[in-house]
Amino acid sequence: MLDVKTWSTEWGGRTLTVEVGKMALQATASCTVRYGDTVMLATVVQSDRLGPGDYFPLMVSFEEKLYAAGKIKGSRFIKREGRPSDESILSGRVIDRALRPLFDDRMRNNIQVVVTALSVDQENDAAIVGLIAASCVLSISPIPWNGPLGATRIGKKDGKLILNATREEIKTGDLDLVVAGTTEKLVMVEAAANELSEDEMYEAMKWGGEQLSPIIDLVNKMVKELGVEKNLVEDILADTGVSNEEQTAVTELTRSFVASLADTMIFDSPKVTRKERQDMVKAVKAAAKQHLFDKGISEDLWGAGLDHIKDFIANQITLRILDKKQRLDGRSLTEVRDLLSEIDLLPRVHGTGMFMRGDTQVLSIVTLGSPGDVQTLDTMEEDGTKRYMHHYNDAPYTYGDARPMRGPSRRAIGHGALAERALEPVLPAVEDFPYTIRVMSEVMGSNGSSSMASTCGSSLSLMAAGVPIKKAVAGIAMGLASDETDRWEVLTDLQDVEDGKGGMDFKIAGTRDGITAMQMDTKTHGVNWDIVKQTVTQSHDAIAHILSTMESAIAEPRADLSEYAPRIETVVIDPDKIRDIIGPGGKTINKIIADTGVQIDIEQDGRVIITSNDQEGMKQALEIVHNLTKEVLAGEIYDGTVVRLEDFGAFVNILPNKDGLVHVSEIAWERTNKPGDVLKLNDKVQVKVKEVDNLGRVNLSIKALKDKPEGYQPPPPRESRGFSGGKKPGGHHRGPRKDGPRKDSPKKDAPPVKKGFFGRKKDA
Repeated sequence: MLDVKTWSTEWGGRTLTVEVGKMALQATASCTVRYGDTVMLATVVQSDRLGPGDYFPLMVSFEEKLYAAGKIKGSRFIKREGRPSDESILSGRVIDRALRPLFDDRMRNNIQVVVTALSVDQENDAAIVGLIAASCVLSISPIPWNGPLGATRIGKKDGKLILNATREEIKTGDLDLVVAGTTEKLVMVEAAANELSEDEMYEAMKWGGEQLSPIIDLVNKMVKELGVEKNLVEDILADTGVSNEEQTAVTELTRSFVASLADTMIFDSPKVTRKERQDMVKAVKAAAKQHLFDKGISEDLWGAGLDHIKDFIANQITLRILDKKQRLDGRSLTEVRDLLSEIDLLPRVHGTGMFMRGDTQVLSIVTLGSPGDVQTLDTMEEDGTKRYMHHYNDAPYTYGDARPMRGPSRRAIGHGALAERALEPVLPAVEDFPYTIRVMSEVMGSNGSSSMASTCGSSLSLMAAGVPIKKAVAGIAMGLASDETDRWEVLTDLQDVEDGKGGMDFKIAGTRDGITAMQMDTKTHGVNWDIVKQTVTQSHDAIAHILSTMESAIAEPRADLSEYAPRIETVVIDPDKIRDIIGPGGKTINKIIADTGVQIDIEQDGRVIITSNDQEGMKQALEIVHNLTKEVLAGEIYDGTVVRLEDFGAFVNILPNKDGLVHVSEIAWERTNKPGDVLKLNDKVQVKVKEVDNLGRVNLSIKALKDKPEGYQPPPPRESRGFSGGKKPGGHHRGPRKDGPRKDSPKKDAPPVKKGFFGRKKDA
């Protein structure tokens, strides 16, 4: 029933195997890719019907399956996978951004790529194996696609670059870099770094690209052996009725007319604001519509030209940049738009920062929480907790639109993750700053890299909140103007109308000392390494300029936290005493929390972290924890409570769960026959620790804190007072008699005396 074919290659010290003809055979094309014990299924389907709108309808999904990692969902009530995790969404975005530029965007048929994790080994990255699988499945399908491409995750540790770095190598190294493309061109990049220099980052990207040859060669071999024939875009468009001679003529007529308006309507004056640019597009479209009407073009053919007005305008902007180095808003190619930085905009939050660059405006708000507020990670490849979270939020008004409000989009989740990666290298260590940190960036206006504006706003808000970050981080979006003749110019501070065909969106964030995060996607078939080097180098001055503006608002983190932020105190105890704080079934710790209103988090290394907004509650909790874990030492004085009376002495509670014995001889200087003659239960007494024996028993004294009476004579020894046999008061045995055993005592070898039920001797 099956016609299975496999291909393999050695890559990075492991075998990569591609298999076709076994699974998902009703898809347009399908394959599985195995690397180590990570197995990914990739499928692609092209529908016969047109997608909605005037854009290329590509859908890419990364399906995370917990069974692939041998896990069952941690929720008590829901055990099947539900909403995709952020990690799954980010993996899908990585694959989408790598595949999309290599399609012909004239296509209007729905194309869906689904990458499903069948097995993950927690070592070989599922996202990278999935991206390779997606490249394979598109290459062996009849769908027009200008591939193949390869992908790898690069790490760096001890100055050495690592191919296909594992999670552990990424965690302990200085670089987490995803490179997708070919050896000659970079199609997509995403990175987090520990302040790597521009030269180091470029070398890492180029080295990563050079490692992709085995993947490209393997896929090309598959395509050749399978005899794949690609459909022509023109045939697809003809089959769907999208293109014909009349529509092609209308498109060219509209394109040439827009070109004629470049001097009079597009570049007649600098378009500084988003509204001015939108009004320009509307005016050009209205003029083009009138032009088509004047030429006698029927209205049902107008769409072929008018639907692409923005593309035609973007083409004119690109040509003007290449020909005259003139940008639409009058800036030079390396100039950053006007900047504004502010802090402390809201009264009761823990920290705020606002950053504006041109029309892009972001308000970032910091919230500090206890260590118990960390996010629990329970995904296919991740376990553990997360103490720093950056969330990005945009709304319809952000873009001047009116549409239904939904949850965060894939784009919003991706932008939040990018800014999060940018700030992570400068955060304080958890041992120095145990707070959970959440930053929410509310995008008030967007026109060109709101994710990088979020990075700047986050830095401002964290410093304003008093979070001791090591350095401020800023970000910039770099663009590209290029044409079919290989002319190109790199643009600093990309804005909306400049991101057209032949362009790229290369986001770079960092400190004055190096890069902390990058993300690039392109509207070309890949950018060459000269463009990459120029982009990374050119970004340095822009980031330094933005940091200088941010420093005018706040130059370093505040020394104190907001008065509305919770306070955290850390007590370090012997780990063996953790159980004393928790108590049986959590009874002790729950009582402390209920009585004082604090939050308590206990680490296995003995750190007890107490969080509270109430200083009095914090003080009480600290005292309780101190008393529960304190080591009692000889010579210390305590205020205690009598909790038990025996003939030989009184037991006094001096600390929670800690009693000591005041021997009858230590109650008073005067003779005391029984403790009950002087003390009663619940009496408050002051005691001094005489000693703590090797079993941890505490011996106390009351009389040691009182002045010795004048003329005091110590009482005679117990023997002289007629004390007879057995044990001394306090439970200590007198030891063997000097004159031998008593005559009436049983001999050592005598048989034991049998006793009855009530203890009497039984009759012989």
